[in-house]
Amino acid sequence: MSLLHNRRFLVLAGVALVIPGAWLVARDTGEDDPTLVARVKRGEFAVTVRTSGELGARESMEIMAPVGVRQVQIWQMRISTLVPEGTVVDSGEVVAELDRSELAAKQSEAMLALEKAQAVYEQAMLDSALTLSQAREDIRSKELALEEARLEKEQSVYEPPTVQRQAEISLERADRALTQGRLDYQTKTEQAKAKMREVGADVERERNKLTIIQDVMAGFTVRAPAPGMVIYEKEWNGRKKTAGSMVNAWDPTVATLPDLSKMESVTYVNEIDVRNVAEGQPVLITLDADPTKQFTGTVTKVANVGEQRPNTDAKVFEVRITVEQADTTLRPGMTTGNAIETLRERDVLFVPIETLNSENGVPFVFLQSGGSVRKQEVVTDAMNENEVVIVSGLEESDRVLLIPPPNRDEMDLQRLPDSPVRSDSAATAGGDTVPGRPLELEPTAPTP
Repeated sequence: MSLLHNRRFLVLAGVALVIPGAWLVARDTGEDDPTLVARVKRGEFAVTVRTSGELGARESMEIMAPVGVRQVQIWQMRISTLVPEGTVVDSGEVVAELDRSELAAKQSEAMLALEKAQAVYEQAMLDSALTLSQAREDIRSKELALEEARLEKEQSVYEPPTVQRQAEISLERADRALTQGRLDYQTKTEQAKAKMREVGADVERERNKLTIIQDVMAGFTVRAPAPGMVIYEKEWNGRKKTAGSMVNAWDPTVATLPDLSKMESVTYVNEIDVRNVAEGQPVLITLDADPTKQFTGTVTKVANVGEQRPNTDAKVFEVRITVEQADTTLRPGMTTGNAIETLRERDVLFVPIETLNSENGVPFVFLQSGGSVRKQEVVTDAMNENEVVIVSGLEESDRVLLIPPPNRDEMDLQRLPDSPVRSDSAATAGGDTVPGRPLELEPTAPTP
């Protein structure tokens, strides 16, 4: 037991000697240990927001189902067959076939309705012909009656006055009956014409319905409006339409023919980083399919309203990035890596973010000067994933520690004469808030 106890004592003593020894080596040697010491650098400093996106065409031509389906009261259509995505088609080539079963039933109903309307038309035509024929016969009878009354009137000149008067009355009655008969014939003719126009309109309406259905049915064979590469359209849930998918009457797009010379990357930035993203910012774009290729781009649109993507809890904002170069390897649907440059400063001092610490709200670093180390307050500015800009408190080539020294709790914080940040006690006494940019020691994680 004593041997084991002595061995533990020797190990602890060795560790206690090694840790300060490492700091002594870092302080005393002329060369910097990159695991312990970092130099303050001067140069260009960039802040980027990194996201993944999906390539798409900025301009494309839609391949659509028939647009007249609402006229035949069809609201959804099922895709029976669809050419494979990426197929290069020529203008007029078949891209998809839609299920015609529902439309075929409506076509049968329309054909029966047209036959019924035609039968009604023929019946109305026969009825009108019979009615007018009877009216013409009645007029002929009244013409004969008028002729008889006229003869009786002529023969009554030799009769007593009463007989002559009766003959005159009979002649007048026959003349009036003939006149009324002719007026009735004209009325019946107009009635027959109106009836024929009514049933004729019914026939034409049913014929138009059948024609519309036949035209829509012909459109159920979906053809390419122009040459290009077929890219499937996405549904509301983000999945691409395939055979068996539904196409509704309000969004009849089946697929698209993208313009591959004008591409963009559609990405989503989380609500923390989107405040720094703006239109016109440069972007470096890489392809997951070919990491050796890089493209430049520009942010062209930042959504004003956030949304929640499937299978995620965080709110994100859609950002569209134009790809400035055309390349034959660019295809819709490819995954891109987007490095959006939100800030670039040309001549600033910066240090690794690991060197930055905070005490009572005051940012500081462990500055190594000669053979000593001290807590030195600094004023910071922008930061990226790895580094932070130093406004004051350090000079170029100063040495700062990446790991706090063992006696860090015993050191006094060296404040700047014109420090913009008060300590917690001073801030509490004065009741003032800390001026300047808030300090963020943890870099913002890139959006996955």
